[in-house]
Amino acid sequence: MIEPLIFDLSSGVEGYDVAEPSVTDDIALKELESSQLACEISPFLPQVSEVDVVRHFTRLSELNFHVDKGLYPLGSCTMKYNPKINERLAALPGFTEQHPLQDESTLQGTFEMLYSLQKILSDVTGFDSVTLAPCAGAHGELTSLMMVKAYFKDLGEKRDVVVVPDSAHGTNPASASMCGYTVKEVLSDSSGCVDVEAFKEAVDEKCACVMLTNPNTLGIFENNILEIAEHCKKTGTILYCDGANMNALVGRAGPGTMGFDVMHLNLHKTFSTPHGGGGPGSGPVACSAKLAPYLPSPLIIKDGDRFKAEYNRPKSIGFVHSFFGNVGIALRAYVYLRTMGFDGLKEVSGTAVLNANYLKKHLSKLLPIPFDKNCMHEFVMSGKPSEGCKVHTLDIAKRLLDLGFHAPTVYFPLIVEEAIMVEPTETESKAELDRFIDAFEQIIHERDNNPELLLDAPVTTPVRRLDETAAARKPDLKFCPCGDYVTRD
Repeated sequence: MIEPLIFDLSSGVEGYDVAEPSVTDDIALKELESSQLACEISPFLPQVSEVDVVRHFTRLSELNFHVDKGLYPLGSCTMKYNPKINERLAALPGFTEQHPLQDESTLQGTFEMLYSLQKILSDVTGFDSVTLAPCAGAHGELTSLMMVKAYFKDLGEKRDVVVVPDSAHGTNPASASMCGYTVKEVLSDSSGCVDVEAFKEAVDEKCACVMLTNPNTLGIFENNILEIAEHCKKTGTILYCDGANMNALVGRAGPGTMGFDVMHLNLHKTFSTPHGGGGPGSGPVACSAKLAPYLPSPLIIKDGDRFKAEYNRPKSIGFVHSFFGNVGIALRAYVYLRTMGFDGLKEVSGTAVLNANYLKKHLSKLLPIPFDKNCMHEFVMSGKPSEGCKVHTLDIAKRLLDLGFHAPTVYFPLIVEEAIMVEPTETESKAELDRFIDAFEQIIHERDNNPELLLDAPVTTPVRRLDETAAARKPDLKFCPCGDYVTRD
């Protein structure tokens, strides 16, 4: 079933009544009509009844795959279930009916929540200070590097190199480049971890920052992290932790205690807030005391028995987001953290690692795993076809859609040819993991006996296989129903 556009459903039926303006003063009405707030043209909007609107968007939601529908095993993206209680509490009028420009005396509840969340994240990560301002993981990366730049400028040191491993997330070198740094790559060793000797050669007094993910994007814990941290300390280099894989560590290990100086977190990954569709997101940054003065403004602080936004911070890099960050997402993460507690977080990471190793053990019988050792919360297989086989990783991923599962992350990290990166998360049951294993077994059987099934997949989805290159290079992001607007009388 293909759902028509809502404009195609338009039948001239009005589904709402607009109240008369509450302003009755003639002069005020004339000022309002002549102000910049008054539209010169009326938008062309569909005329659809309420029940048809609800059914339209419900049908659209059923066409889309989402985490409430089934397993969403995206490696490094931690697409876990979002508890509905978080949504209910975030919708309380006391939060939704506030405005950030209100007097701070009327925002004390929200400020206390934000302050408490800063403290909890500080405890979870092992760092001294936290800002909630960045609105995404990559935004947190950029914020961290801006802080690093300000730190070395304050010291009077010119450092223009950022070192990243070859397995790093693509946003790492992109963020470094945006900050004006030269990116230097360090190769992995045969175990899938950073080659320590190559690392030591690359990191010297010209290096401003090392951007490291631990566990790394292969799902392997960097066992040499203390040696790496010590070398960074010796050369005066800032050690940054990409927090995308924090789901493997929560309740058990804090990057601050491993020797990292700064990190970003993904509330929309690790702490079970909505994720996808380009947002919403939240990428708080946690750091050690030496970088704390450079955190963006404002920070929420406690002043006696009151809470306030602290703007007077001379060394701060300034604003990176309006007001206090994505407060609605921060609130959901706060509810999640208070519900779980540290014992619950420890269970989260333990179950996430157990689920990943359970899948890895079974799927390793079907596809090769280039770096085959006990993983943390995710692992990477290779879908590289054997000689004469036309089925590639993309075909396997597409066929999974037919069998009721979202495809894993594919073709990343780049150090694994035809990579298939799987992260089951802790919110999936053994029964669901077994269904996923059965689906993989079926796909590999089909690959070997009826490959056309995979090459044609997906066939059960609302839209068949797309031209992904054209979709990326020529996105159609704007819809104009008539190409023009109706002029207002």
